[in-house]
Amino acid sequence: MRDGEPMWTCTGCGRTFANRNQTHTCAPLGSVDAHFAGCAPVVRETFAAVLAAVRACGPVDVLPERTRIALHVRMSFAAFMPRRRWLDGHLVLARRIDSYRFRRVEVYSPRNVLHAFRLAGPGEVDDEFTAYLAEAYLVGAQEHLRGNAPRRATDR
Repeated sequence: MRDGEPMWTCTGCGRTFANRNQTHTCAPLGSVDAHFAGCAPVVRETFAAVLAAVRACGPVDVLPERTRIALHVRMSFAAFMPRRRWLDGHLVLARRIDSYRFRRVEVYSPRNVLHAFRLAGPGEVDDEFTAYLAEAYLVGAQEHLRGNAPRRATDR
């Protein structure tokens, strides 16, 4: 689907998708607060910093699923799994970035590359990480399908 085309809404769970009849785990959403039960306050503060950076890019749906909190525009582009003392997560980018910031990189296709990370505090949501969030947001908006994803010669 192209930008501006209506999203398909699953009648079972109410989630929206860019593709009609998108395969997904059809389950009711939970609560963001439940994901942070038992976590140190710094974990919630870190997520708040991430969410503020993403919201600066534009509107975003926060989807508290059973095992993660997903961020979604036309597609999900980031997911977070709160732990007791840190925030684990991943971003979907349209290119591979080899950086110490990423614990693991998994290439699913040339424009679908998962970058896993761990954040220990809100200070780690710095300019560099915010730039990665902004790039992932464009993937969520499916800008990468129109060739608008940024590329730099120094990145793989």
